Amino acid sequence: MSNKKRYSMLASTAAVAFILAACGNGDTEDSADDSSNGSGTSENTDENASPGDEVEPVTFEQRVENEGEAIDGGTLSVGYVSDSPFTGIFSWELYIGAPDADIMSYTMGTLFGYDENYQIDDSGAASFDLDQDANKVTITLKDDVLWHDGEPVTAGDIAFAYEIIGHPEYTGVRYSGDFANIVGMEEYKDGATDSIEGITIVDDKTVEIEYQTVGVQMLQAGGGVWSYAAPRHYLEDVPVAELESAPEIRENPIGFGPFKVDNIVPGESVSYTAFEDYYRGAPKIDRIELETVPTTTAVAAMENAQYDLFMSMPTDQFENYENIPGYTNLGIDDTAYTYIGFKLGEWQEAEKDEDGNIVEPAQNVYNPDSKMADKNLRQAMAYAIDNDAVGAKYYQGLRRRANSPIIPNFSDYYNEDLEGYPFDPDRANEVLDEAGYEDTDGDGIRETPEGEELVINFASMSGGETAEPIVEYYMQSWERVGLKVELLEGRLHEFNSFYDRVEADDPEIDIYQGAWTTGFDPTPEGLYGRLAPNNYTRWATEENDEYMEAMTSTEGFDLEWRQEQFKEWQEYFMDELPIIPTLFRKAVTPVNNRVGVYDITVGENPDTEGVGLHTLYLISEDRATE
Repeated sequence: MSNKKRYSMLASTAAVAFILAACGNGDTEDSADDSSNGSGTSENTDENASPGDEVEPVTFEQRVENEGEAIDGGTLSVGYVSDSPFTGIFSWELYIGAPDADIMSYTMGTLFGYDENYQIDDSGAASFDLDQDANKVTITLKDDVLWHDGEPVTAGDIAFAYEIIGHPEYTGVRYSGDFANIVGMEEYKDGATDSIEGITIVDDKTVEIEYQTVGVQMLQAGGGVWSYAAPRHYLEDVPVAELESAPEIRENPIGFGPFKVDNIVPGESVSYTAFEDYYRGAPKIDRIELETVPTTTAVAAMENAQYDLFMSMPTDQFENYENIPGYTNLGIDDTAYTYIGFKLGEWQEAEKDEDGNIVEPAQNVYNPDSKMADKNLRQAMAYAIDNDAVGAKYYQGLRRRANSPIIPNFSDYYNEDLEGYPFDPDRANEVLDEAGYEDTDGDGIRETPEGEELVINFASMSGGETAEPIVEYYMQSWERVGLKVELLEGRLHEFNSFYDRVEADDPEIDIYQGAWTTGFDPTPEGLYGRLAPNNYTRWATEENDEYMEAMTSTEGFDLEWRQEQFKEWQEYFMDELPIIPTLFRKAVTPVNNRVGVYDITVGENPDTEGVGLHTLYLISEDRATE
């Protein structure tokens, strides 16, 4: 098997779910806010996060029902808590940041629903059938699914989404091994053909997609089969290279979700109106008004009952809004984790021959001579920090130490037996000593095994009250074991500029702190595969390639075998440690008591009151204050 063919199978559209959800949500260190300057004091840090701190886990309900008769229509007001303005790219094919995905969820629509295990079921706008023998997926639209301009959603619109992502002039980041796995897609991507051989429009509602191979991950929401459609009739005259900035995407987008976009103030607010012809039934609420709310004013906005819902409410401020009258806090284990990544290589663009054909795909290239290449150094840095204390003190028990890059939500695949890296500074010192990192000049700071100065540049995002002290705590912890870690340019960086530099492999960055939303498929190749652009560490090994290929192979239909592959991979990953998974977390959604029913339970029927947006209703003209 050629490298091109082999590696083309490794990077998943799970990256769609993973992509830049490094959560510019004003939540914490993984947020954006340029108000911090990185000048925290060691005294405050030590008082707020000390080894051995324990806080009882917080439990939440996932459904609230408030008594009262539904009013006629009304406007639901949503406070989207974020210190980073949303970009305003209303396209599943082109968006990058999590804020855009959140804001699109009210309007753009998705093809597939899923159950409590995030497995695709028939609760969405289309049904799904996977034929393992024929390597084929069939997607069939339900009746009366319409775009917001009244045109029907068709099989051609499903195909059009693939044509956008596979187009030679596509400007987004969604193209991956899952798309290259479609028969004829690479030829289309190279410009050798003007259609995709493996995509067949059977009739107006049915499309067949033929793959070179199929895997069990395709049964998961976001696990390998694209879950969206794009309106061909509305966008086909816009050159693909210009789509991202087109008014049809930025100003007047159309979807097939329950609410239509009425007005957009870029980065600040979106107004939505009910789509009366929504295929699941007309929404009960007339309008939704969404506004971004800075983390610094979110609690005050809640105290003043400014919004009916608060999305992405910062958990580091939970004690300040836990008992505000008029609201019920719902909570759920978040499909996300924070981490510290080590820069271990660089992204290499695709190599082409003289005819423009790709002979070597774009991929991550590991550099064995990088500053952080010694896994002993990485492991010691993990042992030196107390994430149990960070979760307890800074998040009141709403976050806890992570032991794996697979979140516990994926209980069948999560390796709960992994110890991970508990706080053990003695072990950190021992590992460094054995690896040859010694203080040769008596200044308390270790040099490299070659006797050279070792200074590690640390990049992290601003945002929220805890971003600065957590970064200071980590740096002080590393200093205590003799490692000199300096904050990049002496300050925290705004979300968008931070990720611009991390993605570009800025040589000034040795380590960085971020977060990922994992989506609904446990398969990790979208973050850690050789072809994954989002593998920002640029870590790539042949052994990891083999695990990635195994997880998505046909053998994976034997679930016990696949689960074992996942658990072995986690052991391998946590030994290699290209990142330090730091914290698993809970997501909290405050709901005003004038909302009749609201339910965040995973996998609930979307037609159940309080689950689907079209089912929401209000029971008072005024927001509750008690």
